[in-house]
Amino acid sequence: MKFKPWAEGRIQGVEMSVLMVTGIEGARNCGAAVSTQLGMVVEVAENRRSALAILKRREFFAVVLDETLTECDPAAAEAIWAQAGLAIPLQVNFALSGSARLVREIKAALYRRQREQALASRAAASAMETELKSTIAGLLLQSELALKGIGVPTPVADRLRLVAELAGTLRQQLQAPHNANIEARGHTAA
Repeated sequence: MKFKPWAEGRIQGVEMSVLMVTGIEGARNCGAAVSTQLGMVVEVAENRRSALAILKRREFFAVVLDETLTECDPAAAEAIWAQAGLAIPLQVNFALSGSARLVREIKAALYRRQREQALASRAAASAMETELKSTIAGLLLQSELALKGIGVPTPVADRLRLVAELAGTLRQQLQAPHNANIEARGHTAA
């Protein structure tokens, strides 16, 4: 079974689509073949003006630009890339590439994008976890120091103990997934 980051032309419920920008003869047939093989909507724009008009109407997961356009009219290519937003930019020589190669290029770009997003997501989660752990450690330390102070009224000391207990519980909950991962690795290694 092949890994597919998308299912039926959708990622997280959003329809995936590709814009091909080329004036080469047979582009619409190539677009239809790519659409069939990838299970995605493929639109074809024959020039800069139509590409920019289409990009204003909707967003795409990938924009595939013919290399001949980028060489003959760099300003047009720059305008298309600027309007493409978060679409994956691909530059392909349509004169030399068939639909099979185009499908491989688009799949590779989608896989790369998915891996980049997963890495970014893990990095953000790790940064949040680190920040939370630091805050909780500070909260525990400050509440324990306050409890050791002389002359702390009993109601305040009770509240400080509750804060320390809640912070300790949060710390344990944050460590639980980490400990589960360590245990899971230990069981698979055994």
